[in-house]
Amino acid sequence: MHVYDPADSVFPVDPARTDLAREFRANLRGPHSEELRRVLHRMRTTPLRGRYCAIVKEPFESWVIGRLSGVRGEPPEVFEDRVFTDLGEVEWEVFRLRWKQLTGEDLDVE
Repeated sequence: MHVYDPADSVFPVDPARTDLAREFRANLRGPHSEELRRVLHRMRTTPLRGRYCAIVKEPFESWVIGRLSGVRGEPPEVFEDRVFTDLGEVEWEVFRLRWKQLTGEDLDVE
């Protein structure tokens, strides 16, 4: 069985490419550039265990951040300390958290 190693990725995420984060922030739904699509693909294909996600707290009203367990039937860890009332804001926060996981650096882009 192949063990996932982020350092082995064909497309590493360069933490200096904050222009891609700004592009995502400006247009969450796309269309996105080829480089940003690669970053998003990388973020969406990491192992489930530890992957951040948005969780619906109240449909169409509020969301919280979660972190997946990676185990079928085991619920995600839910971070109730911050409730989002805008879907775009929670998606941006998930992007920022996944960026940190992949690069090891905080994303200081607003």
